[in-house]
Amino acid sequence: MKFSLGTFSQDGGRRFAALCLGERVLPLHAVHSQAVHCGARWSEGASVLDLLQTWDRNLAVLRTLAEQLPAQHDSSVPMSRLQVHPPVDLPRQVLCTGANYRKHVVDLTLDMGVGPEGLQGPALRRWAEDMMDERAANGEPYVFPKLPSSITGAFDPVVLPGTTEKPDWELELAVVIGRPARHVRREEALDYIAGYSIVNDVSARDLIARTDYKMLGTDWLRSKSCPTFMPFGPTLIPACFVPDPQKLQITLKLNGQTMQNESTADMLFDVARQIEYISAHVQLWPGDLIATGSPAGNGTHYDRFLQDGDLIDSEIEGLGKQRNACVRQRPAG
Repeated sequence: MKFSLGTFSQDGGRRFAALCLGERVLPLHAVHSQAVHCGARWSEGASVLDLLQTWDRNLAVLRTLAEQLPAQHDSSVPMSRLQVHPPVDLPRQVLCTGANYRKHVVDLTLDMGVGPEGLQGPALRRWAEDMMDERAANGEPYVFPKLPSSITGAFDPVVLPGTTEKPDWELELAVVIGRPARHVRREEALDYIAGYSIVNDVSARDLIARTDYKMLGTDWLRSKSCPTFMPFGPTLIPACFVPDPQKLQITLKLNGQTMQNESTADMLFDVARQIEYISAHVQLWPGDLIATGSPAGNGTHYDRFLQDGDLIDSEIEGLGKQRNACVRQRPAG
């Protein structure tokens, strides 16, 4: 029985973890006695983050519950009646892999005219494609942190601050870690994943590069970590229900127009390689989130950035959908 996990609230009440069976939401606190009978050792008010701390054991209990409990359980409610919060509320660490889709980086190279002097058109494209093939074969992922305070729910507004004129969308496959991970080998990396979800790594394009002192390079704090700049969810799909994370279709529509429509197969560095690389440099903990890169079709490519009143509809095959309205932040006072 396929299921997912989420975090919800009702009528402004306290947030709770829940088992999601289709569009029905079953609060875990309502079936705590059955969970204990199945071997659960979590508290009645346990969060999804709590469950992830001993994920292998808890996954077995959750699978048993999903098989035994009907979707129309007396305590279940339709998801549409609830406030949907980030499924892991909140991860302790958020790490993002940049420039990780071949076509995306090739398009950016052409859009920005970056390359050897004199190259343009098809010749510039061939140079960019060759460069990406070389990077995939011999290079390393490029990873940076994003603050957890930027996370918001899958259906919450994205607030566009006055500090940027070029807020951009970046729909991405999200990986949630299920075991402490350090110096993980690529061949074993997928075993450290609890599940998958959806994130939109909203970015202020005009704030990425530092212009006051160019040797500083990129400024991820101001360009990536504004509040609401990472819609996350709606739910966490256990990895056992995602046969191949490199065969998922990613689609984003802006006001009904398709802007991103690509497969995760276009990643330069697959999910396993990213975990190998990240864990070689930092300690990963259960519940940590890795945003695995965004495919071609960002606002930079279209020279069209997010505006007040825009509606973003996002979907990753088998993982659910997001819908976020864009709202321009009002000046203080």
